[in-house]
Amino acid sequence: MQEPWLIAIDIDGTLVHDDGYMSPAVIREVQRVRELGHYVIVATGRAAANAIPVVRDVGIEEGYVVCSNGAVTVEVDRTHSTGYLVREVISFNPEPVLSQLIDKLPDAHFAVEDIDGTYRFHKPFPAYALGSKNIETPLDQLMHGEVSRVVVLSPEQNVNDFLAIVESVGLHSVSYAIGYTAWLDISPQGVTKASALEQRRKALDIPRERVIVIGDGRNDISMFEWANEGGGYSFAMGQGPDEVKEAARIVTASVEDDGVARVLAGLEGIIYTQN
Repeated sequence: MQEPWLIAIDIDGTLVHDDGYMSPAVIREVQRVRELGHYVIVATGRAAANAIPVVRDVGIEEGYVVCSNGAVTVEVDRTHSTGYLVREVISFNPEPVLSQLIDKLPDAHFAVEDIDGTYRFHKPFPAYALGSKNIETPLDQLMHGEVSRVVVLSPEQNVNDFLAIVESVGLHSVSYAIGYTAWLDISPQGVTKASALEQRRKALDIPRERVIVIGDGRNDISMFEWANEGGGYSFAMGQGPDEVKEAARIVTASVEDDGVARVLAGLEGIIYTQN
């Protein structure tokens, strides 16, 4: 048997299309590399409750899933009512950062992810965006309690203007990533997909150079850098923003053209070049 690799794959825009569709070719390739003994870990910005159905659809029935951009790690457990067991939640006090952002973005939509996976929001979000458990609540109540994530959506704002405002706030005390649109995910300091994946890599005893990561968004840049620094491989999806593609070692096809399947189909070639 080949020595196992760790393969981390994002969900939205990577495993699945914008409408949630997942190509049979992607499912086949994920199953094929897992049957060869490699570890596939889904690493997503989604909450666990929204990630697990995709994990199940791609055929992963055991192992760990990195959720909420690294703040939450769960273990797949089909016998549990939720389909998973929470193994780690990293939290922070949202009040300082929320106070700054509310002042700079008074018309934005704000939400927080509590440590039990429940979301509290004060203005509506797209139906797919928050976990299955979400509660509308007054804005001032979002400040209370430890949370694993703050989410900001500013749909009326130009993305570049939004980026400029976020930069002006200077979010030095937390880690953050911005999506394609005027969307901001804020995590505890130092917590990213990369930090959570590094824990899994150590637990699995996989060398740094036997790592592959695939993603399409700005919240994937941290895991690209992590893979690159260790001598592994980072693949950006073809439809991703330029800055995401520039951060990756290789650009694959778009999600519509089965970019993940193409990467995994070439796994044996990647392994050969490492030997």
